[in-house]
Amino acid sequence: MTNQFETHFTSCSCCMSKACKHSMNAGVSRREFLAGAGMMSSGLALSSLATTAFAQGREPEHLSPIRLPLKVQPVLIYNIAQRREGTSWRGWGGIHTEQDATEERERITKELAGMQVLADFPLEILPLVSVQNPEQAANTAKGDHDVLIMYAASSWGETLEALVDPKKWTLMFLRHKSGPVYLWYEIVSNRFLRKTVDEFGQPGVGTKDVVVDKVSELEWRLRSLAALKNTIGKKVICIGGASGWGAGGQAAPEHSRNVFHMDLVDVSYDELGKLIRQARDNQTLVKRCEEEAKKLIRQDGVTLDTSEDFVSKALLLTEVFHGLMAEAGTDAITVNHCMGTIMQVSETTACMPLSWLNDANYLAFCESDFVVIPSGVLLHYISGLPVFLNDPTYPHDGVVTLAHCTAPRKNDGKNLDPVKILTHFESDWGAAPKVDMQLGRKITVIDPDFNFKKWCGFEAEIIDNPFLDICRSQIDVQFDVDTDKLNDETRGFHWMVCYDNYLKEMEYAVKKLGMEWVDLG
Repeated sequence: MTNQFETHFTSCSCCMSKACKHSMNAGVSRREFLAGAGMMSSGLALSSLATTAFAQGREPEHLSPIRLPLKVQPVLIYNIAQRREGTSWRGWGGIHTEQDATEERERITKELAGMQVLADFPLEILPLVSVQNPEQAANTAKGDHDVLIMYAASSWGETLEALVDPKKWTLMFLRHKSGPVYLWYEIVSNRFLRKTVDEFGQPGVGTKDVVVDKVSELEWRLRSLAALKNTIGKKVICIGGASGWGAGGQAAPEHSRNVFHMDLVDVSYDELGKLIRQARDNQTLVKRCEEEAKKLIRQDGVTLDTSEDFVSKALLLTEVFHGLMAEAGTDAITVNHCMGTIMQVSETTACMPLSWLNDANYLAFCESDFVVIPSGVLLHYISGLPVFLNDPTYPHDGVVTLAHCTAPRKNDGKNLDPVKILTHFESDWGAAPKVDMQLGRKITVIDPDFNFKKWCGFEAEIIDNPFLDICRSQIDVQFDVDTDKLNDETRGFHWMVCYDNYLKEMEYAVKKLGMEWVDLG
């Protein structure tokens, strides 16, 4: 499945369009105004959402986070050669008898079962199939699977080619020393990938899709493909519409639809306002949110430096978001105009709801910036961890500060990092988390471009949780990349990070989408 598939505005020199006047009247920052300039509406709206649980006085449904399993079809490809006197009659390879083939099937099945047990992502491995000719291969290729793994012990190119469906993913596993040596360990490059010429010519399979001996090398590739499966076609609720930061991001929603086939579902602020009013009319729900706010601010690792009322209203807004996602059948949501419009509608900020949702393994983003959101969805599904959409500063001396007001706390997937709940910085209002992330922790940093052509990535280390007059959650990170190179390669605006290093999985997935990858490390 490759690519077939700051400061507030106080003046403005433009002609004062309705969009600009609305942004100024709402008190939004320059950053949010520029993001809104790129907004594009989707063709689908959830106009029926006012008839959800809130209107009926019930608690909203909480849809479980979605993670679809990757369905894998392993295939052993072999032939038993027949002796002929006085001439060469067998090719390279260690499978000479049907007993050898039976033992190899047992070996493959055992290896895959072990990998499935250890995999930290949903993985469905189908029973091993054996093929010996192109006809059998073609029938196998039509099966219901996402990925086909060729165990290319012997046979010829026509059989291998018949197994490849360019609309699906294909991997090849070869043996050197992990079992009987395979014929295609010798000739996979010159005969299959390059068709006996210098140029690569096999659709759907490249050099990165070939693994020798190490099952662990299969595992990380399958994790990457599982993430792609869950990212492609993802439905995202877009409060206030889908957008893209700055002039360069105006086409980002359309790129997200075309490259990632995302389903971007608009929910207007009028619709959100109806749902919030209905939620407020549910006194049982309101009281529960007030009680949960009191419990939350008494928890270890939590410090409150804003009004408790902002926190309880943020919990109520979280329930509204849950209702929206459940109604749409998705676990992903983003908020446009999050530094202006939503504050007036919800009487709090969206910062804490987005943080809490990410901690609970949902996908929740501020600003509706679809330049960066696809990278966050992909990185989440690769890592299985919450991701942090952030504003990068200017890299200098091997250090850069990353900050935003919606950081998750459960960044390692298990433990809650300490948090101070403050006002949102730019508005000095509402509730926003200042998360103190784990010092010394390695992180993956992704920098997507505006045009969905080239993404950059590098590893960094968290060295400080400063408290500057910027977005509340702040980390200083140190990197080994040449600083000038990083500044030269920087593109887009927002970056995406998560704990631990997943650069090779990101590179593999990004290239499957037909985009270029720059590993700055």
